[in-house]
Amino acid sequence: MAADPIDRFRRWYRDAWRSGVPRADAMALATVESGGAPSVRYVLLKSIDAAGFVFFTDARSRKGRELSADPRVSAAFYWNARGRQVRIEGRVERVPEAEADAYWRTRPRASQLSAAASHQSRSLRSRAELVERRRRLERRYRDAEIPRPAGWSGFRIVPFAIEFWTHRDDRLHRRELFRLSRGRWRKTLLEP
Repeated sequence: MAADPIDRFRRWYRDAWRSGVPRADAMALATVESGGAPSVRYVLLKSIDAAGFVFFTDARSRKGRELSADPRVSAAFYWNARGRQVRIEGRVERVPEAEADAYWRTRPRASQLSAAASHQSRSLRSRAELVERRRRLERRYRDAEIPRPAGWSGFRIVPFAIEFWTHRDDRLHRRELFRLSRGRWRKTLLEP
């Protein structure tokens, strides 16, 4: 049995933050659209636990709809300054409502207002319309907590494969692939 790749990811992630890598939490997330084409964008990793990797978004957005239709995803982190990359393949599941609520309360108030005002991924006639919608919410909740929007939630990537790539000179990079098989992680070295 191989070591736990989620523990290794935590170490690499901590190292990236401590080294001052800008936006070490930026994760390229690839989903599958209805026609089978890949769709990729960056999201921010918000927590890591034994079950996987958690990010938050509007479930009514394009990515949210794609995740609901097909939970297969792939994600990648690239920390150039550290010469490291991590690829993750898995399935997403929505986090429990209590977990989404708890994270929502930690967000800066301005971020809460913007998330509540945005109808993520929908067409917008003008930026002024969005700004005005946010201003109305700001007035409405001036002296109150901003409730988490119904469609805004978290997703956990439950991995079945995690690959660690380490830069080596002359392009002889080190690649280690961990695959989950019958509840155990198995490690394989890959050619660069």
